[in-house]
Amino acid sequence: MLRSLSIALVLATAAGFAPSIGNVAIKSPLFGVQSIRTTTELNEMLTQTELPEKLYFPKEKETPKVLGGLQIGLRKLVVVTGASSGLGLNCAATLAKTGRHFVVMACRDVEKAKKVAKEMNMPDGSYVPMKLELGSTASVRDFVANLKAFKSARPLTHLICNAAVYKPTDPEPAWTDDGFEMTMGVNHFGHFLLVNLLLDDMSRAKNARVCIVGSITGNSNTVGGGLVYPRADLGKLQGFQKGAKKPVSMVDGKPFFGAKAYKDSKVCNMMTVSELHRRYHESTGIVFSSMYPGCIAETNLFREKRQWFRKAFPWFMKYVTGGYVGEVEAGQRLAQVIDDPNCNKSNVYWSWNGGAQTVGRWSDDGRPTGAGGAGGEIFENTQSDAVRDAETAAAMWDLSVEAVGLSEKEMCKTNKAQ
Repeated sequence: MLRSLSIALVLATAAGFAPSIGNVAIKSPLFGVQSIRTTTELNEMLTQTELPEKLYFPKEKETPKVLGGLQIGLRKLVVVTGASSGLGLNCAATLAKTGRHFVVMACRDVEKAKKVAKEMNMPDGSYVPMKLELGSTASVRDFVANLKAFKSARPLTHLICNAAVYKPTDPEPAWTDDGFEMTMGVNHFGHFLLVNLLLDDMSRAKNARVCIVGSITGNSNTVGGGLVYPRADLGKLQGFQKGAKKPVSMVDGKPFFGAKAYKDSKVCNMMTVSELHRRYHESTGIVFSSMYPGCIAETNLFREKRQWFRKAFPWFMKYVTGGYVGEVEAGQRLAQVIDDPNCNKSNVYWSWNGGAQTVGRWSDDGRPTGAGGAGGEIFENTQSDAVRDAETAAAMWDLSVEAVGLSEKEMCKTNKAQ
């Protein structure tokens, strides 16, 4: 077991961490037996390449879609960010196929979203793609305005913040349109602004839920987060205190480190959930949660790695660590968090098949279990002490409000934080 753990850690360290993708046939207690097709294109869930100097121009603003209420009907309205590939796409497809949800696919490339929705056999009339560039606060505000024009008077029921970028090999930081380091800007600040701009509207919905995708890499009480260098560490939020904008590239004010930037952003994501719960759950009734979908190891995320690694890593995640999960099952897990009646508890970090705090142990069926991989039942996982640091979380929230320029008028009116 120790040798297996050592080998797995070598591979995980080479990767920086182990999120993402694959293709397996699974049985879900919520959605039943699912047939899984083999994808021909590696997903782009956590990475963007060759980003232009500016991500969004006002002239690119979409013409607002209208009369959405007629399309939505009696279904619940859900927004999924990053819905054109990987985890987000499979979550969107799962929700659309239930017949209970109308999905807004919030993504950078609307034409791509239309194409992949057809490829995933998402039913006609069950979704609409809308442009959202999380690396631009102007785009986030334009998206919110377009969404409100589309849905008219009916409130948004669910929001899933899934989109992310991961740039572990970049020696220098890239920057968002607003001057944030790209990883933190997209993963945290973009979603932070989006959630806050939609809270008032969601407070009018019945059984509303917000889920922000987390990661074991941001939790130091897991193998991937505690034993794989570098560890997430927000320090004293020195970078945020300086405004979090160029030339400041890290939340702790230290020099840029791409792999750590991703982990730090995930800590901010999970802290945001805790703060949303503390400030708004009691007064709005909105359920706020985070989740870890499992290690989706076959992904475009690792395209810069050598061929031997790209072949070996998924194998080790499947048969040594037990953390591997296919993208279809991962998408169903994310969908479950907002669709399953049993997931109506706020301030929960949901996981499956163990807490990923150890490598998997071989079970009677010949598979390693207990490391967050395929199969298993959903449960309330435990976050690390650092993620649950209430004082740092509150300070992170206040500094994030200032960084993204949220005005008092834009903030939810039912904040009951002490």
